[in-house]
Amino acid sequence: MSKIDKVRSERVAWVTGASSGIGRSVAIRLAEDGWTVAVSARGKEALGALEAAHQGKIVAFPLDVTDAEKCASTLLAIEESLGPVQLALLAAGTFTRDGAFKFDAGAARQMVDVNLVGTMNMLAPLLKAMMARRSGHIAVTASVAGFAGLPGGATYGATKAALNLLCEAMMPEAERRNVLLTIVNPGFVDTPLTRKNDFPMPFLISPDEATDHIVSGLAARRREIVFPWQMALSMKILRLLPRPLLLALTRRMVREPETVSR
Repeated sequence: MSKIDKVRSERVAWVTGASSGIGRSVAIRLAEDGWTVAVSARGKEALGALEAAHQGKIVAFPLDVTDAEKCASTLLAIEESLGPVQLALLAAGTFTRDGAFKFDAGAARQMVDVNLVGTMNMLAPLLKAMMARRSGHIAVTASVAGFAGLPGGATYGATKAALNLLCEAMMPEAERRNVLLTIVNPGFVDTPLTRKNDFPMPFLISPDEATDHIVSGLAARRREIVFPWQMALSMKILRLLPRPLLLALTRRMVREPETVSR
């Protein structure tokens, strides 16, 4: 059955970054809860497998979020095929460890393009459509890494801090048109992205646990969903410390490389 032949649904959600990790887990949970879920990511094969496993409830719309025009046209395709998107979870993201010892502008730009610009590319058409309808809910996936600057997470943390500020700034205006913006700030979640880390990850949780937090938070219409509480509390305390004290703590996290890039 083609996408255009599908019966339009009363509850349509759109999840990006849905080929793996948090995005995939939340998409499946939403489908199990009765939503018709459009899923997007660059990985066509993974999306196709997800669609095949949940026929009629999950529909694949492959997408690279760094392509602004494609983000807008994909929203139109979803709404023509399935119905108005009422809930969107923007979970596409990437991570490469970087800092002063090893900083590559190209790799940093890729993180900015996916994590920050890609989210903006999604927000633009979604906000326009939802605010015109005066109804909708958009959840943006950031990270507790955006609460304070940590060694090894320079660019990644900067993109996540920017997403927090971006959403905070737009919340009052969006709510004037009955559109809720939620910022999702996870700690360490066991996903393909975090499995690349070669350092201890405190309070690591499973994708299912993360999904429980996100789905319940969305149902409660929270403006911020942050978890696990131990990691959230630790990072929020760091955020409030005077900079000299913050740096005294983060200096202990520095991992000296064998050689410094030139």
